[in-house]
Amino acid sequence: MRFEGTVKSWNDDRAFGFIEPCQGGQEIFLHITALPARATRPALNQSVTFELEVNRDGKKRAKNVQFARAARPIRSPRRPSTAQWGGATLFAIPAFLLVYMASALFWHVPLAVGVAYVTMSVICFITYAIDKSAAQSGAWRTPESILHLLGLLCGWPGALLAQQLLRHKSTKAPFRAAFWGTVALNVGAFLILSYLTVHAWRG
Repeated sequence: MRFEGTVKSWNDDRAFGFIEPCQGGQEIFLHITALPARATRPALNQSVTFELEVNRDGKKRAKNVQFARAARPIRSPRRPSTAQWGGATLFAIPAFLLVYMASALFWHVPLAVGVAYVTMSVICFITYAIDKSAAQSGAWRTPESILHLLGLLCGWPGALLAQQLLRHKSTKAPFRAAFWGTVALNVGAFLILSYLTVHAWRG
């Protein structure tokens, strides 16, 4: 069994000293032979851990002494800041723009679809701004279901811009997960409907 204590005295010429146990009681004799090989001499008030043994005279002495190291603070893994992740997620907008342009080129997607995305994005951005203002003033909040519905109805690019530029709804994990779910549904529906529409016209 190991104990903890503090070096209260040390005679370097005679190579011995005494340890004051943390749990209290009499001081424990410490001889240099109880220290690890090639260990430096103990300093006063230095924390140590040790085992106990009883010498021939029935007195307690320390053995297998180890210098206690100061506990290092546990650093949590660094997480990318919201701003860093936000900058990455904004690439979803130009990526979708490329998909939209390719669809318009090959499947002749009506211009009205693009107008719908722009219009709903503006509406969604304004709704986010109003909701953030309400959150700061303690006024009535826009339900998250409404924000998700606007994003699903082609307004997600505006929602994404609002999340990052206004720093609103950009850190709440459940909301973000649901938001990206609406993005996936919207983009998937856009591709499927565009494909089915062009083939219906050709048929």
